[in-house]
Amino acid sequence: MCQDCGCSITDHVHTHDHNHDHDHSHDHQAAHETLHHNPQLNDKKTVDVITKILDKNNHEAAHNRAHFDSHGVLAINLMSSPGSGKTTLLEHMAALAPFTFGVVEGDLETSRDAERIKAKGIPAFQIQTGSACHLDAFMVHKGLHAMPMDAIDVCFIENVGNLVCPASYDVGSHLNIVLVSVPEGSDKIEKYPVMFRQADLVLITKTDLLPYFDYDVEHEKSEARKLKPGVDILEVNIKDEASVKRVIEWIEFKRKMRG
Repeated sequence: MCQDCGCSITDHVHTHDHNHDHDHSHDHQAAHETLHHNPQLNDKKTVDVITKILDKNNHEAAHNRAHFDSHGVLAINLMSSPGSGKTTLLEHMAALAPFTFGVVEGDLETSRDAERIKAKGIPAFQIQTGSACHLDAFMVHKGLHAMPMDAIDVCFIENVGNLVCPASYDVGSHLNIVLVSVPEGSDKIEKYPVMFRQADLVLITKTDLLPYFDYDVEHEKSEARKLKPGVDILEVNIKDEASVKRVIEWIEFKRKMRG
């Protein structure tokens, strides 16, 4: 895991749980809850390091959000495990959306996703994180300078495929969309609650595969709403244009609400 989110904060601890609710002023709570779930990290130095990391990130995230606001751009953080269909969804939205958009792409290596988006005529900027398991506000800030901000209505931040660490890092977005795909099995929402508590919209993707998997859609919807009552949920099958349009309509509604 990465060196800057606490996953490798000490030599003798290899993993930790980011299990805390995320808001734009959560830095000290985050440090406290990280330690609560990992007694091995319970020392003042570790508290100071984690808090400092999150303090700096949140300050930069606020700067990113102000930058989006000054250009009238709605920023949306797309999060999921690898292979859930984030890039494919964006590709299919390119020809259907009534709004213009750009994409800041995050992956450990390669520029494949950005190239796929550019091939659709959409501006995209690839961030290669190396060993980092999530995007942070500083990485996203670099991508903003490559975006034609005055020519787009929405900026998607396609986060690194990971259902853990991205949930803990504010990147300066206004909304979070979390995808979970049918082939992943109907237990991911229960297993990774922190991620789904952050969601403004949950997309259950690859629903065309439902006949081939033992996947309980209604169970997943129920689990999502236990974590965040009233959260919006849509089913998506990219072979069904109407389902993609429903995602676009949700985004357009949120965009117009912001004025």
